[in-house]
Amino acid sequence: MSTILEERLRKGIDRVRNKVIEMAGHVEQAVNGSLKALVENNRKLAYAIILRDQRIDELEKELDRLCLEFLVRQQPVGAHLRLVYAVIKINTHLERIGDYAESVARQALVIGPEDRAPAYDYSHFTEIGELSIKMLHDAIQAFFEQNEALARTTMDLERPVDNIRTQIRLELLQAHRDGKLPLEQVIPLLIAAARFERVADLSVNICEEVLYMCTGEMLKHQAKDTFRVLFLSKGNSLRSQMAEGIANSLGLEEFVFASAGVTPRVIDPAAVKFMAEKGIDISSQNSKSIEQIPNIEFYQMIIFLSKEAREAAGLLPPKAIQLQWETPDPSRKKGNPEEVRAAYEKTFNYLSTNIRDFVQAVVSDEMYP
Repeated sequence: MSTILEERLRKGIDRVRNKVIEMAGHVEQAVNGSLKALVENNRKLAYAIILRDQRIDELEKELDRLCLEFLVRQQPVGAHLRLVYAVIKINTHLERIGDYAESVARQALVIGPEDRAPAYDYSHFTEIGELSIKMLHDAIQAFFEQNEALARTTMDLERPVDNIRTQIRLELLQAHRDGKLPLEQVIPLLIAAARFERVADLSVNICEEVLYMCTGEMLKHQAKDTFRVLFLSKGNSLRSQMAEGIANSLGLEEFVFASAGVTPRVIDPAAVKFMAEKGIDISSQNSKSIEQIPNIEFYQMIIFLSKEAREAAGLLPPKAIQLQWETPDPSRKKGNPEEVRAAYEKTFNYLSTNIRDFVQAVVSDEMYP
């Protein structure tokens, strides 16, 4: 390679790297500001974060253009090609982190100065926010330094962030049950905690791109071959239990089906008996709360089976697809035994049809029994 070509290649790489650093600086500042706006009830700062998100969007477009120009003009190979590919992915992750910072700022505004409970301790929000910001900062530093070791140690911080979010979620729900926090305040706080967790998740993604850039090692898409579906109802005592039983009876290895409730109740004995007559045993299923669903952040589909279940929207994975299936609770049916059984039959048929249609939309006909 001639000296002139080498110089052009170096300058092109420097422009791309410097633009990543510029964009990351704006994004980190936005996440820092959103945390401060939330914890300190700084509405002026919250508005500023929302308005500045446009600049991050503009930087994303500029970086995309630089990468495209570099690919066309330099036609890189090997390590240089991996670097540009990693930058394209990192660019997307940074833009999304900026969106999450904006979302936290919006939640701070939703809470409002009058509705804010002064007795609430925001220390765990400070903890999760600062840890997610550290992960973002170190991920970008690992990119700039091409530091494989730093990328790996940064990824190890994901679990503590998850644990803090779980702790926040449990505290907020308990405070709501005790009458200390209104639902109007609980939901935006739950959403804010989820957004900080997503900042950490995307920082891990950035570290994965750094490792690919440095070593060619691909870590992405592990454990994503399974499609996870959660059926959610108010009490997890009837409709969601029936849906879980019907779905699991299909025997599809590509799916994981689970059910939960906002306020779990004992499973309806009539439903257990009815399902047994259909050849589906749900007697071993347990009524569960959302907090008891392992790895709920990996669920791609949430299906609400009651309007009341939507109260729990802030507890759910922010990127999960959400559907509402309207079906009445057959246990509330009044009448003779035949009329009551007809109500259970109607709910069963409705759920069975929708579940099969849904599965067929996800997998091919050859995979479907």
